[in-house]
Amino acid sequence: MTKVVLEAEVTLVTAFQDADPMGVIYHGNYFRFFEEARRVMMEKIDYGYVAMMDSGYMWPIIDTAVRYVKPIRFNHTIRVTAKLSEYENRLRTDYVIYDAQSGARLTKGHTTQVAVSIESEEMCFVSPRALTDRLEAYCHAASPNH
Repeated sequence: MTKVVLEAEVTLVTAFQDADPMGVIYHGNYFRFFEEARRVMMEKIDYGYVAMMDSGYMWPIIDTAVRYVKPIRFNHTIRVTAKLSEYENRLRTDYVIYDAQSGARLTKGHTTQVAVSIESEEMCFVSPRALTDRLEAYCHAASPNH
């Protein structure tokens, strides 16, 4: 199978309500920033959360990690990248948050999701064709020979 390169980038301005009393973005809110970049990435293959459910699968997060490199303050413009790094048996998405102006790396992390059949509520050990067919079509359409 050809290695699929699927990635996305979003630019966000951090909100006052997301900050702690010191004006630094609360650590749990970083996952919302990751989620927005992942949402945009998955929409590129027309497999957002509604399409996932329509295909008969939910994709819960089973593992996550984040490394806070530098603090992010409220009213700060950030650039969040998401890149799909695994998809055959699970979805692993890698993230980096950059200062939008300087390009300095502020945070990095990843999430891992698995397909779970909505009908049986059983975890799939191989990613379903509902995902892999979309990825292959995206890869084919993006190839320079196409």
